[in-house]
Amino acid sequence: MDRVALRGLKARGHHGVFPREREEGQTFIVDLVLGLDTRPAAADDDLAKTVHYGIVAEEVVAVVQGEPVNLIETLAERIAQVCLKHDGVRQVEVCVHKPDAPITVPFDDVTVTITRSRV
Repeated sequence: MDRVALRGLKARGHHGVFPREREEGQTFIVDLVLGLDTRPAAADDDLAKTVHYGIVAEEVVAVVQGEPVNLIETLAERIAQVCLKHDGVRQVEVCVHKPDAPITVPFDDVTVTITRSRV
């Protein structure tokens, strides 16, 4: 399986379990790896035979900016489902970063990474 990766998609969302997170929001960063067969697109040099990563990026940002959820695990699952709706995408790895998580000790980042496939 070939891979198309999008790294560092940034969007502001209001996800979290604490009232402050819901009210003020924060920046979330998303990394994606889409698994698909790129050979048909490469053979014909045809965008219609691969995944349009610009559209995927817009859809992912819309999910992050959309309806709030408590957990970044839930956010990652919603993002995965959006990616798998694209015809050629057979598998997706989603990593959601929450660099401004409400943690009381010094840290660099909090991430949740999931892998989902078509059944």
